Amino acid sequence: MRRIHLTRDEPTTVDPDPEAEQRILDGLNEKQREAVTTTEGPVMIIAGPGSGKTRALTHRMAYLLATGRAQPRDILALTFTNKAASEMKERVEDLVGDDARGMWVGTFHSSFARLLRMEGDKIGYSQDFSIYDTSDSKRIIKQQMQSRQLSGVNRDVVKPRAVQRMISSAKNQMIGPEEYKSLARGDQQEAAAKIYPAYERALQQANALDFDDLLLKPIELFNEHEDVLEKYQRRWQYVHIDEYQDTNQAQYVLARKLADRHQNLCVVGDDAQSIYAFRGADITNILSFDQDYPEATTIRLERNYRSTKNILRLADSIIDQNDDQIEKSLWTDNAEGEYVALMEALSEKDEAQKIERRIRDLHLREGMEHGDFAVLYRTNAQSRAIEEALRKENVPYRVIGGTSFYERKEIKDVLAYLKLLVNPNDSASLQRVINYPTRGIGDKTQERLQRYAQQHNLSLWQAIERAESIETLGTRAVNAVDKFRHLIARYASKAESTPADELARDLIQDAGVLSDLRKEHTQENLRRWENVQELISALAEYVANTDDATISTFLQEVALMTDQDEAEDEGDKVTLMTLHAAKGTEYPVVFIAGLEEGLFPLEQATQEKSELEEERRLFYVGVTRAEKRLYLSWARSRYRYGEQTSNTRSRFLEEVDSDVVRTEAGGELEQESDRFTSGGGSTESYDEMDPHYYRQNLSGNGKNKGSSDGLRRIESTDGGSGRRVVYDEGQGEIVPGARVEHSKFGDGKVQSVEGEGEKATAVVYFGSDIGNKKLKLKFAKLRVIR
Repeated sequence: MRRIHLTRDEPTTVDPDPEAEQRILDGLNEKQREAVTTTEGPVMIIAGPGSGKTRALTHRMAYLLATGRAQPRDILALTFTNKAASEMKERVEDLVGDDARGMWVGTFHSSFARLLRMEGDKIGYSQDFSIYDTSDSKRIIKQQMQSRQLSGVNRDVVKPRAVQRMISSAKNQMIGPEEYKSLARGDQQEAAAKIYPAYERALQQANALDFDDLLLKPIELFNEHEDVLEKYQRRWQYVHIDEYQDTNQAQYVLARKLADRHQNLCVVGDDAQSIYAFRGADITNILSFDQDYPEATTIRLERNYRSTKNILRLADSIIDQNDDQIEKSLWTDNAEGEYVALMEALSEKDEAQKIERRIRDLHLREGMEHGDFAVLYRTNAQSRAIEEALRKENVPYRVIGGTSFYERKEIKDVLAYLKLLVNPNDSASLQRVINYPTRGIGDKTQERLQRYAQQHNLSLWQAIERAESIETLGTRAVNAVDKFRHLIARYASKAESTPADELARDLIQDAGVLSDLRKEHTQENLRRWENVQELISALAEYVANTDDATISTFLQEVALMTDQDEAEDEGDKVTLMTLHAAKGTEYPVVFIAGLEEGLFPLEQATQEKSELEEERRLFYVGVTRAEKRLYLSWARSRYRYGEQTSNTRSRFLEEVDSDVVRTEAGGELEQESDRFTSGGGSTESYDEMDPHYYRQNLSGNGKNKGSSDGLRRIESTDGGSGRRVVYDEGQGEIVPGARVEHSKFGDGKVQSVEGEGEKATAVVYFGSDIGNKKLKLKFAKLRVIR
């Protein structure tokens, strides 16, 4: 047995374990070993994509334990997903066994929620406080907006969701209600400034915290109770922060406060992968680390174990365009690999079909699994065309980032009932289910209860408890309210003595939720009923696998779950997701779709240098998800916001290293002098007998012979529905999305082209006055506008 030594006023130490120490260092490269063994003082580990970041971090924690520098309770490790936290704990335990038990490893939000449940009473919160998600917060804000006169504010313009975002943004920057009031400009911010203090009071009254509060309240606690701060500073001798480039102002302050005593702060991250500014992430936290800690040691993990040389060269050429970055140079011993392929498409439908065909080709010809493929895009809306193409050919797929299980209405309804058992003052949950299923407590009754609560400075639940004394409530309403109160109170009283899953099952049965879902025998209701049963199963599994499991601990775990935590392996399926959601993943084959100016980068992100650099970092993140093959695609026209638009390809494609990029053509990849493009506008078609792309020759010789009318014809398939014909009159292609000029109708946009030879026609939209015109191309003499 290892011997533990206790020293006065300092963390305990343990005898070193030489065998474990050697096992921990074996297999690490030189830089990883340096990161592991540099244990004292501030350390910044700059970890490029695929460089073994998690390996270095977990081996470092294990090294601290194996060498006797620390025992588990001395180590704090904070990250951003429960999945990452669980992986960390498992890896350390694999290295040092049970000696790892007792480390405090978790997400920022779960770790500080845990701390607040132990210490929150010092700032006015009981240990059973509720955690409000975005929809809960919006419900409270909407209620506050309705109950207060916002003079001079147009409520048709100022929406609760916008106010919620502004308050959240203020909290991320540690700006309180009073300071925000002095900074507010314009209707939106002034409305938020009026609601902000009322929203905070409503949260306090409900014994609830929103996600931002889980970081702000610990700072408040530490500022007001130095003894509590000192307690945790003494305990956590070694503080580790994963994904440091994603930290916001509050997380930065917490890290500094907790590491202030011992100064053993180790941050791991990559400034080139900072892509969450919209969530409050501040890239300057990592860029200025050596200024915050002048004595810090900086270690660069630059060896990439994931991608081929060609993919890595492309990635380097992308990020080299940014000015605000920490210098680094990625390298790999991996193979040269395939060239990066550029796919040009006529439309989003054509792009989706090309992606699907390439997946089918690699699946059939090379035996790749569907789970080996990921399709990444800038906006969620882009998934529609890709999903349609995959569905049409029966290619299995999953979409990451849709409505998550715990965001579904029926699940949130059941969770609201469970929240009331542990915190009846949770007004957001109370309002959600007080009349679901319908029980005779309508809007007017609820308004009277809320008015009474506000007039007497009570929570909504306290008003419900006094329903009999509220003169504005009729007898029927009082009886309905009392029945609901007894339902919640009865099950709350059983919470201590009844297993959580059994309690939940009986409550939703008694409340009428299950019978309501079975009332209408529709597929939708059946699916919702099954989802509720799945929730009960999840709770039962939690009870079976968790010591001292309660409704309260289960609710906390669910409240702090992220999209990535829910993204479980769903078998052999193609993965579709946004570039933001792709961070932290890797796939043998990656497609990045929609590389068009205005879409990626987004048009609004091109106005400010900092925003454009973040878009470029997002491109870098997407590219570095690929292990073996990478495909980039763009479409000349795309429906956006209900209108078909003509596109130019993204500036990012003009910046990358053209030596490693080839345009797909003729079953091969061709490099061309004009930066891997065909200049005047090629199209690609797909031969169903040979699943490879081939490029038509635009010069009119070879494969494309001039037709009898003098127009050159280029054919391409349209998803198996017959051939679509595109015409070139010498000045540019007449294709869907092209801008053209007609001698009589003026300027227009081509909507579609069909037919062959003398029968070829185009539908052109000439504005609202003229509308669509179907024209024979033989006679139309359309001129393409450049």
